[in-house]
Amino acid sequence: MASLHPVIAAELAASIGKTPYYKLPIKIAREQAKRGYALRAPKVELDQIQDIEIPTLGGLMSVRLYRPKKSLNSDCILPIVAFFHGSGFTILDLDTHDYICRRLCQGSGLIVASLSYRLAPEHPYPAAIDDGMDAVRWLRDHAIQIGVDADRLVLAGDSAGACLAAATALRMRDEGLEPAAALVMWYPVTDHPSTGWASYREFSLGYGLTAEGMRWFWSQYLGGDNVAEQRWAAPLRAATLQGFPSTWIVTAEFDVLRDEGEAFARRLQEAEVDVVISRSSGMNHGFLKYAGVIDEATQGMTQACQWLRQSLSLGQ
Repeated sequence: MASLHPVIAAELAASIGKTPYYKLPIKIAREQAKRGYALRAPKVELDQIQDIEIPTLGGLMSVRLYRPKKSLNSDCILPIVAFFHGSGFTILDLDTHDYICRRLCQGSGLIVASLSYRLAPEHPYPAAIDDGMDAVRWLRDHAIQIGVDADRLVLAGDSAGACLAAATALRMRDEGLEPAAALVMWYPVTDHPSTGWASYREFSLGYGLTAEGMRWFWSQYLGGDNVAEQRWAAPLRAATLQGFPSTWIVTAEFDVLRDEGEAFARRLQEAEVDVVISRSSGMNHGFLKYAGVIDEATQGMTQACQWLRQSLSLGQ
């Protein structure tokens, strides 16, 4: 096993003594979490960033559209990435992941739609997945209006956002919708903590995301702990993953979620889905926020972008 990257280790050491999210009122927890996503490298400049609102069954949802440089006047109609930000289902937003979406947009050359899905505990399961489904339908129905290729819609997300992206892929399959063109998952949530993965014990405390914190996130999301009755809550528990789009997964070496993310990749392989899986050495949960600062974190984004371009036949 490699050592935790010194930059990450130093930040974790500096946070010792800070009250964890799950012991704070939800409003304060969100404010504290957002401060943890302070900009670490210069923002990537793009052609256009546009905030719009789209109708969903839960009300108007904010969506932030990112267009890469040289795309506005291009004759090429680009694919679009529906991006679900990480949040533990409860705490983050479009602004915390703006830096990440900019890098995803410019690195892949694709248009990115970052989705402000509803958060728990105010809006527990399945509100966020409902929002994802409504967003997918809207993006496809309005593809000409926003100038994207409806046939090449990608689902992507980090952490709990990756769980929602996978859950959306599951629901699209189950409801007979045209599948997504690809799925990208960074250090994903795929299972409920009750399974008892070894990584929950190995990295339960001292590596950022804790085992107790993850259990709290799930309790906020489900409004309890009964995951068995929630059909799309934990994608790893699906009866089969056949019919899934080609998938790229990266896990973090020092992460309570590492084992379930890698187990999800194995389930995809068993279902004969085209999947690429890698583990980022020396990284902890949430390492994408270090892209542009730490080489391994930068690679976690760059490699995903390269894989997307190859999967969508966009060249290099």
